[in-house]
Amino acid sequence: MKRTHYSRDITSEMNGQTVIVSGWVHEIRDFGGLSFLILRDREGLVQVTMPKKKVPKEIVDIARGLSRESVVSVGGTVKAESKAPHGYELIPAEIEVLAVSDAPLPLDPTGKVPAELDTRLDARFMDIRSPEVTAVFTIRAHMAKAIRDFLSANGCLEIATPKIVATATEGGTALFPIAYFDREAFLNQSPQLYKQMMMAAGMDRVYEIGPIFRAEEHATRKHLNEATSIDAELSFVSQEDAMVLLENAIAYVYTHVKENCAGQLKVLNIELQIPKTPFRRIPYEEAISLVKGSPECSHMECGDDFDTQAEHVLGSMIGEHYFIVDWPTKLRAFYSQAYDDRPDVCKAFDLMHPRMELSSGAQREHRYDKLVQNLIDRDLNPDSFKFYLDAFRYGMPPHAGWGLGAERLLQTMLNLNNVREAVLFPRDRVRITP
Repeated sequence: MKRTHYSRDITSEMNGQTVIVSGWVHEIRDFGGLSFLILRDREGLVQVTMPKKKVPKEIVDIARGLSRESVVSVGGTVKAESKAPHGYELIPAEIEVLAVSDAPLPLDPTGKVPAELDTRLDARFMDIRSPEVTAVFTIRAHMAKAIRDFLSANGCLEIATPKIVATATEGGTALFPIAYFDREAFLNQSPQLYKQMMMAAGMDRVYEIGPIFRAEEHATRKHLNEATSIDAELSFVSQEDAMVLLENAIAYVYTHVKENCAGQLKVLNIELQIPKTPFRRIPYEEAISLVKGSPECSHMECGDDFDTQAEHVLGSMIGEHYFIVDWPTKLRAFYSQAYDDRPDVCKAFDLMHPRMELSSGAQREHRYDKLVQNLIDRDLNPDSFKFYLDAFRYGMPPHAGWGLGAERLLQTMLNLNNVREAVLFPRDRVRITP
């Protein structure tokens, strides 16, 4: 057996017990008569202490000869020690070298020698060995679990929709074309059309966590060309019902992470604050009026979309999660439902963090004739959307939904500087490897 315990499983109360730990050589410290091997596994660090008079020379020599980031298994006895990290140390009886690491390393996983983000991404396998980066992706796993738990508990069924499609979700912009046998196809921008079709199928409440692709040539700290979208669609509800589900989902995720990732949050030096619900609802026209009062956004008028600068200005005013509601119809996708008495305004919403937009959603237009007209009004050919429109001809219930960016949610939760830090292997306009 190469491991009996992770580092987190060992406590000072196990004084005198024999354990086997396995991982990477984080550091070697040699003080002549006393040597230390700091072993790192997924859960943290273990201090292996080797007093010259208590540990056989051959074991000390093996440890002294190890290169950093070599893989080892260490069997030994737990010794309670108040001065040691976590209140214990491990006195080794055996060290087995499983793999020797080359030198020099492409970067320093201890973080003592800083590296630029691009350098880190070039050697991502090494970068993730850093306790801080490991903590980010441990929290991301808990975030995904929490979302699934919450949406399932609220009656939503998980679905999986195609990522190779024949028609753009929102028109012909920002598409990645691919060769699909003898035809042209595209990587899907969103599961939107398919999750709406599930409303016609009677599935009633669905969600999906999956990749989306946008061929946008951005070079910002919040954009990716391959991202993970958390999508939900609900039948027999209003946009307000969808917003309530979304804000409660956000609060649930924060609560779950705070309760289950205390060690990771400590590594990242983050004291997580759970957002208070309900979030403030700000009509679009009011939001424009608020930002116009700042010098940076004095040029903005009703009908303009919110750019990054406007998001920052408004976010600094609000200081917490909030919704922008009642958007101009012309700014939203064809499937957003306009108010019957105000056709220039639609029942759409964006969920905002003070730093950026997190989610977009709306009450959908479920009436076939109006949906077809929406396509025509946007110079889109209804024939290209026949597979989608057919679902509206045979009994489509009223429905609403949203799409939430997983990476942006993690980025804002953990105050990461760049969204690429929230992705194992990010894809942007210049990066396609590793």
